[in-house]
Amino acid sequence: MLTLERITRELGLERLTPPGMGAGRPVKWGYCSDLLSDVMAHARSGDIWITLQTHQNIVAVALMTEVAGVVFPRGLTADADTLEKAVREEVPLLSSNKTAFELAGRLYALLAGERDER
Repeated sequence: MLTLERITRELGLERLTPPGMGAGRPVKWGYCSDLLSDVMAHARSGDIWITLQTHQNIVAVALMTEVAGVVFPRGLTADADTLEKAVREEVPLLSSNKTAFELAGRLYALLAGERDER
């Protein structure tokens, strides 16, 4: 199973929260959505969540759904209050200069390849 650390490395993600936070968490699959109610209804524990949303509510949704981490595309980052809340709640936040489409495709290739090897 892939870990958050390996996905961070393989996709060249930038950590916005401290480097060790959630590094060993297993990533089972991914979810891509900007609608928080959709994420709450459909994201599963162990997913890595790709979203354009960068406000504090993403931390609460990440905790509720038990996702492995949250990735912002297009170089987006969160404000200081959101970063502080994420650190306090131990929700890994990451960023990439790639688009959500590119990230989702690369993530799918990594995770599907891992499933095929079993």
